[in-house]
Amino acid sequence: MDRARRLAAFEQADLYVVITGSFCAGRTSLEVLEQTLTAGVKIIQLREKDLEDRVLYELALAYRKLTAAAGALFIIDDRLDLALAAAADGVHLGQTDLPVAAARRVAPDLILGSSTHSLKEALEAQETGASYVNIGPIFPTATKPQAVSLGVEALRRIAPQLQIPWTTMGGINLSNIARVVAAGARHPAVMSAVTAAPDVATAARALREAILSP
Repeated sequence: MDRARRLAAFEQADLYVVITGSFCAGRTSLEVLEQTLTAGVKIIQLREKDLEDRVLYELALAYRKLTAAAGALFIIDDRLDLALAAAADGVHLGQTDLPVAAARRVAPDLILGSSTHSLKEALEAQETGASYVNIGPIFPTATKPQAVSLGVEALRRIAPQLQIPWTTMGGINLSNIARVVAAGARHPAVMSAVTAAPDVATAARALREAILSP
């Protein structure tokens, strides 16, 4: 799939689910993935910071197989090399990862996401070739306990300056997702609100409904 088709699929999607094994409430990452896809989620990110490369590669191949069958986009956190090796649709880069411009030279057809925490970072990512930026964390989150939450108002300050799609993440759950949707979020990103839920598919469906029918 070329970049244009991937971007079109991204625009048509709604909930963006990030999966990390340690936030899956004792289930395997693949079990959670399967249930998430059952709920119709069309953007999946594999986020594993501590797995050995071979293990992560094998897991990425399994993710690719399941997401392809479900018609969902598959994005890998941090690792451009593994995204290319596993034929993923994209890679999500943090502020200390490979620069967006360098990643774009290596992977012209991939979706490139960039974590941003300010207007300056968001505009720089846009200017250097990002396909989308993530704005966050919006609320306090267990995945980044030391990070300063930006608050919903950050979306209203930053998003109008962007000409590319954007996502938002950080402590978003069913009790507060309406606030980010009201601020213009079309692709809210969540982790534990889905992956740690007692019923993964039900949780994902409820979040999707909150996005699609605010």
